[in-house]
Amino acid sequence: MPDHDAAMLVHYLVVGAMLFGLGATGFLARRNIIVMFLCAEMMLQGVSLSLVAWSRYHDDFGGQLLVLFIIAVAACEAAIALALVLMLFRRRGSLDIVLWQDLREADQPPAVDRELPESPPEPAPEWPRLAPAGRQPEVPREETEYRPHV
Repeated sequence: MPDHDAAMLVHYLVVGAMLFGLGATGFLARRNIIVMFLCAEMMLQGVSLSLVAWSRYHDDFGGQLLVLFIIAVAACEAAIALALVLMLFRRRGSLDIVLWQDLREADQPPAVDRELPESPPEPAPEWPRLAPAGRQPEVPREETEYRPHV
């Protein structure tokens, strides 16, 4: 039976590591504040899953009790994050984290995004027009009697 417990532990640890890795990747790659908070929550859940797996493997409730505290802290963090997101959106009108450069430390240079080359504006599409009511549209005879694509 110990082999079964060890295999189950490995599976839970792999899922926990994947959750943590996805959360860390999302946190580092995205610039939206809400997505960053959700990725931080995903990292916490990956750690929680690993703690529960180790706790179950060692038949100890210490890891599970720690997970209860993590869930309580995550709930408080979600409430504070909602208030923070609402305040930040009201002040700047956007949830892009780059707009908050003034909150960095004094000795840190501002982050500068790479400028994209300007693309030429696309011409407005030519939309088909309906013929005026009561009149037949003037269509060249070649278009109706000869079809080169058939």
